[in-house]
This record gives sequence, C-alpha cells and structure tokens, in this order.
Amino acid sequence: MPIRYAMPLGAALALAPPLAQAAELSLQLEIPRLAVAEYHVPYVAMWLQRAGEPAVVGHLAVWYDLKKKDNAGAKWLRDMRQWWRQGGRDARMPMDGVSGATRAPGEHTVQLGGAKALATLPAGDYELVVEAAREGGGREVLRLPLKWPPAAPAQARAQGEHELGALTLHARP
Repeated sequence: MPIRYAMPLGAALALAPPLAQAAELSLQLEIPRLAVAEYHVPYVAMWLQRAGEPAVVGHLAVWYDLKKKDNAGAKWLRDMRQWWRQGGRDARMPMDGVSGATRAPGEHTVQLGGAKALATLPAGDYELVVEAAREGGGREVLRLPLKWPPAAPAQARAQGEHELGALTLHARP
C-alpha cells in the first residue's frame, strides 16, 4: 500500500511558486509623427523571445489594419520582417487577445500583464521585441531586456530613431 502524505493547504500555498500572472508588465510606446507627404500609421508587433535566441516564445500584441475587407490588412504583416520570420508567418490572424487596430502617432501605454503568453512563461531572461513597419516608410526594431517573473520593480528603456520613439518597459512583481 503506498504511503500518502497530506500537507495543510496553507503550507502548500506558501511553498508554491508565485503566479506569473500576478506580475504587472506595461510598455509605454511612442509613435512619432513624421513630416512626410503621405503618412501611414505603422503596423507594430510586440513579442517575447529568450535572450540571445531568435524564436518567438509569446506574441503580446500585433497592431495592423483590421478594417480592410476579408482581413486583407493581414497581407502587409510580412513587412514586419523579423516578427514575420521568427513566428509571425505561423500566426493565424486575427489573434484573440493579441491583435488590434493600428495606433495614431502619440504616446500609448500597453498593459501586458494579463497576456496569455505570460501565463505559462517559464522563469528566465527574455527580450521584449518591438517592431514597427510603415507603408511607404521604413522599419525599426527595438529590444528591451526582461527578467521573468520580476522579483523587484524594474524598468528598461530604448529610443527609436524614426518609426518608433521612446519605449519604457515597467515590470513589477
């Protein structure tokens, strides 16, 4: 007969690792207004990858033109080349809880703490990658380091040069 051990619920909860979903993660993102003859808002992808590895481990947000008939805006997603090559081409758009409409120039705060990708993310060192591409414009990719789950409040910053402005990642346990 096997021996069974019982542990009081309170003790079991105290020994359990903290839930990753309880952590707060937000990104302040600036989309600059460019002085060009014909301005198009950029498509933007945000994803996680392990530090030093190119594969997407979780899609966080993909902003593109959702208003086009029959999801025709999705055909331009491949202009975000790094996201496309590293996992975007396998993504089925629209993605529930991930895809959304493009954003106008200005500052935006994106709450990422409730993202499905973070719910099962193993502890480790990651990069939050943000890529923007604009029709008739350029592309830009910025990377922000992230230790998941955060043990203490942390911040990471990056500054874009043309398609993206200032990025600030806030992580709190």
